[in-house]
Amino acid sequence: MGHRKLEVWKKSMAFTVSVYQATAQFPSHELYSLSKQLKRAAISIPSNIAEGYGRNSRSELHQFVGIARGSLSEVETQLELAQMLGYITAEYLQALLRESGEIGRMLTGLREWAARLKKPNR
Repeated sequence: MGHRKLEVWKKSMAFTVSVYQATAQFPSHELYSLSKQLKRAAISIPSNIAEGYGRNSRSELHQFVGIARGSLSEVETQLELAQMLGYITAEYLQALLRESGEIGRMLTGLREWAARLKKPNR
C-alpha cells in the first residue's frame, strides 16, 4: 500500500488528471510547449511524493516532498499563464488553484512531519 494511503498523494493524482483535462482545451500549437510542460510538472507532484515515501529515511521524504511542492508552484504559474493566454477561463483557473492550494497545505504538513521525525531525540 505505502504511499497510496496518503491523502496528499490521492489528491495530487486527481489534480494531475484535472491538469490533463485542462490541457485538452489548449490549441494544438501548444501540444509540445506549455501543455507538455504543465503535464510534466503535474506528474512530478505525486511521483515525488511516492518516491520520497518509498525511500529509506525521513530526510529523503522531506527532500522529495519539497521537490513536489516546487512542482506544484510550477503548475500554478503555468496555469496562470494559460489563463492569461486565453486557454482556460478565470473560473477554471480558480477551481484548479483551490485544488492546488489544498495540496500545498497538505505537502507543507507532510514536510513538517518528516522534518520533526528526522531529528534525533535528545
